[in-house]
Amino acid sequence: MKTRTVPNRTYLTEKEMPEKWFNVRSAMKVKPEPMIHPGTKQPLGFKDIQPIFCDEVIRQELDNDTPYVDIPDEVLRYYRMFRPSPLCRAYELEAALDTPAKIYYKFEGNNTSGSHKLNSAAPQAYYAKKQGLKSITTETGAGQWGTALSMACAHFGLDLTVFMVKVSSEQKPYRKAVMETYGANVIASPSATTDIGKKLLADFPGTGGSLGCAISEAIEAAVKSGGSSRYTLGSVLNHVLLHQSVIGLESKAALEKLGEYPDIVIGCAGGGSNFGGIIAPFVKDKLDGKKVKLLAVEPANCPSLTKGKFEFDFGDTGKITPMMKMYTLGSEFIPPPDHAGGLRYHGMSPIISKLYEDKLIDAIAVPEQDVFKSARLFAKTETILPAPESAHAIHAAVLEAQNCKKTGEAKTIVFCLSGTGYFDLAAYVKNA
Repeated sequence: MKTRTVPNRTYLTEKEMPEKWFNVRSAMKVKPEPMIHPGTKQPLGFKDIQPIFCDEVIRQELDNDTPYVDIPDEVLRYYRMFRPSPLCRAYELEAALDTPAKIYYKFEGNNTSGSHKLNSAAPQAYYAKKQGLKSITTETGAGQWGTALSMACAHFGLDLTVFMVKVSSEQKPYRKAVMETYGANVIASPSATTDIGKKLLADFPGTGGSLGCAISEAIEAAVKSGGSSRYTLGSVLNHVLLHQSVIGLESKAALEKLGEYPDIVIGCAGGGSNFGGIIAPFVKDKLDGKKVKLLAVEPANCPSLTKGKFEFDFGDTGKITPMMKMYTLGSEFIPPPDHAGGLRYHGMSPIISKLYEDKLIDAIAVPEQDVFKSARLFAKTETILPAPESAHAIHAAVLEAQNCKKTGEAKTIVFCLSGTGYFDLAAYVKNA
């Protein structure tokens, strides 16, 4: 049994919590390509995107250069109900693996949404309210983002319509119940409530849907609102990764309190939000010459980084979004109905895609059965039932720790435990 040289959980104080987000693009020598108009192929400006997103979100989306962005006081006040989140040493997992590695995880599941998604839901709802909007729309896959945004909208006083991927709504009916408890209107996607939904239902009868489908419906609903609503996205885009940088900033500060620096930083990757969040300050370190491995882990059933093409593509199945240069499996790709719903997206964040193209990060794709083996091991040793999405990061950490056992290297591994799996029991039964 290892001697416990540091606490199981390390917390920052409220005064130590970051008051600014970090814009990782400011550190990148070569920036991601801007979004382009699908017809003209010209970069989109503020006014081009204004019918879709809130004004302040657009400013953050287009800003490549500002290193640090102030977190509004109202958002900080809300954050302080669930942040700072703990950095935990996985002593029992280390013991079970008999590894010389030190394993830490940043636990983002200590709020009702059960995930990191509230980090971006809160500012997006705040900016919408500040702009004078009455409602917003969104999509959700596994349900964490929809839950987080329903919480934030309830707090800031906004109406919310959530288009939930149909297969996820069937697998997780209680996610819908939680969203509705907070006042959201939840619609299974594809639906007959939008023109795009009707077309998808006609073209793909019996489809379980995809995040790309749900995004199309949510954008259509917002654009047709007559200006009273805007669309919000929980992953992929630059402003979302900006908000999620609070994960990495807190992680780095907590590690510094322990006198540690990671050899490896790991996150699951669907659209890129939690992975982009935890690696943000370490990307800057790596660009400054620090040696650190940054590892994205995606499902074998939806491997956009490891099997996709780096090209301009639509962000949605209905092809109504601007085009982004990213690793993509194609906007019409509909993944198998595996249980990592939050990772069922055809493309990857332009920031993450550019970092991967420039070989600043690594990526692997792992099969569902192996992921759930590691998820069960983690649940038994660390007492937290992880979300299937987060379990991809756990599995990669297990693989890295097992490799340390072979080589005898005592590496420091940090991963983002982005959410809990208490609404994913059907997945655990299926993969027993």
